[in-house]
Amino acid sequence: MARTSPLMIQVATGDARPIGRQIVDAVRMKIATGELVQGDQLPSVRGLAQQLMLNPNTVAKAYAELTTEGWLESRQGTGLFVAARRQRLSDAERERRLDDAVGRFINDVVPLGFPPDEVQARIADEFEQLVPRKTA
Repeated sequence: MARTSPLMIQVATGDARPIGRQIVDAVRMKIATGELVQGDQLPSVRGLAQQLMLNPNTVAKAYAELTTEGWLESRQGTGLFVAARRQRLSDAERERRLDDAVGRFINDVVPLGFPPDEVQARIADEFEQLVPRKTA
């Protein structure tokens, strides 16, 4: 039986990403880290819009994108739920996106002048914090 999960996310007006992109990224991260699991119900469009004090259209567009990408599934009359886990991108596309992200990261970080071992330690720390907090 599905349970409704509160969607504890924040959006920031000072973020360079549009608000809808922030919602999409936050939901993806919660699913990827196991904070949201298959069958968890998300708040309604209106509910999340009220929680975040946003226009419901912004939330609806973010939810639509997540549904199109296969992260969420819509069940007629009951709402949106986390979809079954599956590989959403081809291996080649995953590799391409990883290469792009690493390239952007290197271009942003190298000019800051930190030693590589410190950067690697910080990255390792961030990955450790992503360990799912839920237990089965």
